Amino acid sequence: MTTDIKYPRVLLKLSGEGLMGAREFGLDRATVRRVTTEIKAVRDAGGQIGVVVGGGNIFRGVSGAAAGMDRAAADSMGMLATVMNALAVQNDLEQIGCPARVLSAIPMVTVCEPFTRGRALHHLSKGRVVIFGAGTGNPYFTTDTAAALRAVEMNCNALLKATQVDGVYSADPKKDKTAIRYDRLSYTDVLANNLQVMDAAAVALARENNLPVVVFSLRTAGALSEIVAGRGRYTIINKEA
Repeated sequence: MTTDIKYPRVLLKLSGEGLMGAREFGLDRATVRRVTTEIKAVRDAGGQIGVVVGGGNIFRGVSGAAAGMDRAAADSMGMLATVMNALAVQNDLEQIGCPARVLSAIPMVTVCEPFTRGRALHHLSKGRVVIFGAGTGNPYFTTDTAAALRAVEMNCNALLKATQVDGVYSADPKKDKTAIRYDRLSYTDVLANNLQVMDAAAVALARENNLPVVVFSLRTAGALSEIVAGRGRYTIINKEA
């Protein structure tokens, strides 16, 4: 492993919407390739990386429930959407020469491997990118919470949350020009001020396990490698703000 790595093992949280590009739904192949190229660069530099991807570009359980569906059924559909995205990311990584495995919290052995902690750790140790599908496998939990859970289980050095902006703001900077950007926050700051970067369960789990959360934009070329090296533009959430 190179010495230019601050976080040797990371969990990257991607939103489903982040894979859409300019589309209204689904996957944009060019965007997926840009993301997988960033992931491969970290792996090639000697870093170990796991990925949790959302499913909002295909189906959102909360939206389904709001439209009148049973929440548990809607969340199950959302979890299946995350597996579709995970398979797309795996396929693209393999196409560019980066070994990857999808591990699903909902067993579907003809499609991908079922998740076990030991299997995931083995793949990481062999230099494979591990993509965790189907969230936690349970309704009522978001993929943010799944990302925090997998990061803790995998003994990751940090949870990297890729967003559409370059950190955490006091409000949506796209809607509020007076929004304040933070360089550092404590877990308590995020929860007390209801900052909408991750859901409360994910932040609480990170706090309980002293897991740093680094929020950044993946739109800048080379951003992921910069973050893994401890550089670039980001907001870090940890015990001490």
